[in-house]
Amino acid sequence: MKGDLFSSQHVVRPAVEPGMSVENAKCVKYAVNGEMYARQGAMVAYRGDLRFERKGQGVGGMLKRAVTGEGLPLMAVRGQGEAWFAHEAQNCFIVEVEHGDQFTVNGRNVLCFDASLSYEIKTVKGSGIAGGGLFNSVFSGQGRLGLVCEGNPLVIPVSAQAPVYVDTDAVVGWTAHLQTSLHRSQSIGSMLRGGSGEAVQLMLQGEGFVVVRPSELTPQKAQQH
Repeated sequence: MKGDLFSSQHVVRPAVEPGMSVENAKCVKYAVNGEMYARQGAMVAYRGDLRFERKGQGVGGMLKRAVTGEGLPLMAVRGQGEAWFAHEAQNCFIVEVEHGDQFTVNGRNVLCFDASLSYEIKTVKGSGIAGGGLFNSVFSGQGRLGLVCEGNPLVIPVSAQAPVYVDTDAVVGWTAHLQTSLHRSQSIGSMLRGGSGEAVQLMLQGEGFVVVRPSELTPQKAQQH
């Protein structure tokens, strides 16, 4: 079969350097030269000498399961080769985490990341019970973090003069040094009368940015994730 039967935009090209890149809107390519981590089950293709190992249980294993949600543990990918990762045809994008910075992200949006990054599970400050007891994964170190969300992500700058209010079902992540708290946009009377359906948001203050997906997580999707 001749290669020119396919559009050139669909033919993958060899990686020019190790690491992560966006292959297309729905897929991340990782040129592995050593070790990296990915959401278990997210690998859709690979070539080369690669080994995929499920993370075990124990305290470390429990944390690695928590980073991508219950029942979705991480896997280590080791060796030399190229691997492609995707999740439910969601859009892929990459966040660069610089040394000294931190990025907090909802576990359901994690696809893959460099082994040079470390993470821990933390409660979102100020979310409280009304915020669903929000838990996020806080990444630190220096490296690349591959994320997914439905639709093209919105990256909204946050400044001290202009806090940003986001729906807790639509937020993907934000620079971790931002201050978070719950904001009620309706009165109790308005809520009892039906309201707008947007009663409580997560307010972010400080200097940084927040990433939002252009749709809310439906109850059905929440159960699947």
